[in-house]
Parts: sequence; structure tokens; C-alpha cells
Amino acid sequence: MNTLSNSLAAVDVATTLHPYTDARAHEAEGPFVVARGEGIHVYDHAGKEYIEGLAGLWSVAVGFSEQRLVDAATRQMTALPYYHTFAHKSHEPSIRLAEKLVEMTPEALTRAFFTSSGSEANDTVVKLVWYMNNALGRPAKKKFLARTKAYHGITIASGSLTGLPNNHRDFDLPIIPVHHLTCPHFYRFGTEGEDETAFVARLIAEAEEVILREGPETIAAFIGEPLMGAGGVLPPPAGYWQGIEALCRKYDILLVADEVITGFGRLGSTFGAVHYGFTPDIMVLSKQLTSSYLPLAAIMFTEAIYDAIADNSAKIGTFGHGFTASGHPVATAVALENLAIIEERGLIENARIQGAVLQKGLAAYADHPLVGEVRGEGLIAGLELVADKATRRPFERVGKTGAAAARFGQDEGLIFRAIGDTLALCPPLIVTEQNIHEIVARMGRALDRAEAWVNTEGMR
Repeated sequence: MNTLSNSLAAVDVATTLHPYTDARAHEAEGPFVVARGEGIHVYDHAGKEYIEGLAGLWSVAVGFSEQRLVDAATRQMTALPYYHTFAHKSHEPSIRLAEKLVEMTPEALTRAFFTSSGSEANDTVVKLVWYMNNALGRPAKKKFLARTKAYHGITIASGSLTGLPNNHRDFDLPIIPVHHLTCPHFYRFGTEGEDETAFVARLIAEAEEVILREGPETIAAFIGEPLMGAGGVLPPPAGYWQGIEALCRKYDILLVADEVITGFGRLGSTFGAVHYGFTPDIMVLSKQLTSSYLPLAAIMFTEAIYDAIADNSAKIGTFGHGFTASGHPVATAVALENLAIIEERGLIENARIQGAVLQKGLAAYADHPLVGEVRGEGLIAGLELVADKATRRPFERVGKTGAAAARFGQDEGLIFRAIGDTLALCPPLIVTEQNIHEIVARMGRALDRAEAWVNTEGMR
């Protein structure tokens, strides 16, 4: 076996084990090797061009092969390729990035802690919250509230917060005290005769019932994605976040916004919390922070949280948490340049403008025979495929039709993600109106081919 063949075999194994997919739904799918990328496009090892309709993994804000990011990394590698942030030491890129994030994020978020991934960041959130409550003499206040279909990472603690069964199954998760509340997706979880206002009221009442049943003195934090991503692109109904925030304030529960996908313009606003009008105590950032050119995540939190942690660390004599690569100088230098590009090129406003074009274009497929719901916000969207539009009945073998549609999309030169039978789009923030029209057109061709396949295979 030659080197490329060995590599392809490794990719095939990795594909069957991917945490977001049903391997059985992809059993006919072979490895797909990407050789290079430029702008919104990637190219496979045979040279075929594709629109990267998911921005990699919801993350390449400024597109592929952005020279300014390459240059920023090269300059920093030359000057200081690595240094740590332990023992009162630091370096300029991480200091400047912390200051920049404090400037960008909501006013109350005055402190930053860096990790290398969103999963590490959410693990750290759990530890910081537990540490803070121990410091404040509240050792029972350790439980988290999350939602079904939420995605908060894949490590032991963050994977426990995640509300997707396949991320728990046979991993012995959840392993931390977490209660998963009803997913705020009206299309799937609304009841007969219930409108969205009543749906929101029911979900808020459910959350309060859990808080009272468990005891407010035991509930440490509520964590949520402003718009749920890997659960199927699920925007919240109006009033949901205001209701959740009110409960958190009423019962002294920290509110954590997982902005790993929504941060830095994805919804057409700086952050999802800003977009939906709520104020978190903790915000988790990653992905578009560096456009995923290098691994980096940040946890932003309030001065009150910092004071409790700092005072306790002074009492103990150390803060016993951190990572070798926390605030890595090359990653933080790239993040600074990436954020500068987002600001200079008006990419958040571009996401708002082109997002409206995307949502309008995809809305035309609401009448397509396979499409049950079209949903999204800004430059993130999902089309849920169903076996029966009138009853919203899903396909018996969830994921098989979505996987087929994704294959047809790839044939048409558009990469998107099948989350079960929801087709997810999340193009780079640099997309143009012409790019959007082409994405919508290619998606339409993929849907038509998927419909023909469903009819031929007798999938209904």
C-alpha cells in the first residue's frame, strides 16, 4: 500500500467514527481528501472545486488561504514560537488578545482565560464554577442545566453538558451533575394546539420546576448556545432567552453563553447574546476566533467570578488549573489578525446582508416535497428533510436521506453537513451575493436528486 492509500484508509476509519454522524447512514461513502483551499472554495486531491458551505466546521470566517493570517503566524513563529502563561509570565499576543476580547464582548465580561478548543473551554467553565462556589462556601451549588440537542464539546465534562445521545452512548456520560431541559425547537417539540408563545412559557416553567425540585442552592449554572448548531441549526423562539435569563437572576444561577459557533458575526451581530438580547456571566469563544487556522478558545467572565477565584487562589497559594498551550503566542497572534480582518472588511455587516439573501433564497425550498422546515439566522441555516410534510413525520431510518443529500450536494460542488436529516449551511463570512445564489442553486439540485433517490429507494 502506498502512502496515499494508507492515508485514505485512515481517513475512512475516521469517517465511520465521526461523533456527529450515524456511520450506518454513510456506509456507501468513501474518504474525501481535501488538498487545498482558497476563499470560500476547497479542492480535492483530484483538483475538483467545491464551495465549502459549512466553513470547515462552522469556523473559517475569513476564508481559506488568507495570506495575512499566514504572515501573522510566520512573524510570531520567528519572534517567539512558544511561551507559556504560568507563574506570572505572559507574552504580548495573549495580553493584547485578552484586552481586545474584553473590548469586543458585552461590558460585564472583563476577564479572559485561554484554552485550545471549545471542549477544553467548557471543561474549564465547569471547573471554574465549581471552584468559585467552593470558595464562596456553597459546596452544594454544583449542578448544571443544559438542553437536549445541545452541543458543548466532546471531552468528559463538556460531553456531559452536550445533549446528544450518540455523544453519551457507551462513553458512560453524563458524568457530572447536569439536567437536560427540553430543546427550544418549536417545530419538533411544540405540542398540538400550542403556539410559540405558549411553547416558550412551558419551557420556562419546566426550567423553574427543575430548579425548585433540585433546590436553587444546588444549581450552579445554565449553559446554552444562543442558536443551537450541531443539534440541527435551531434558532430560539422569541422571548426564550429573556425568560431563561430572568430565572437565572431570580435564583442566583450563572448564565453561560456557548458562542463557539455564533461568536464574531455568524448571526449578523457581534455575538449571539447580543443578537438575542441577553447578558451572560460567562461567554465561551472559539472557531471563528482564529478562523480555525490554529486551535484557540477563550472564556470571558465577570469581575465577580474572577474575584472569587483570585481570592481563593491567594488563600491556597496557587491556581491549580491551566494548559501548556494556554494563550499560545502564535495562535493569539493569528486571532488578533483575524479579528482585525473581520473589522476592517466589515464581515459582521456582510453576514447580516448576505445572511438575509441566504435565508430568503433557502425559504423558497419550504415547498419542496422533502423539506419540512427551513430555519436559520444570518449566515447559518438548516433544512430539515421529512418523510411526510403534513404530519412532520421523520424518515424511519434517520440520517440516511440526509447523507444521500450530502453526497448529491458534494457531486454538485457544494459541501454542507447532514445532521441526521437536517442539511446545515454555514458559509464563510466573506461570501458575496453571487456566491449565495450559487449555494442556493446547488442546494436545490441536491434536493431534487435526493427526492428522486427517496422515491426510487422507497424511503417513505
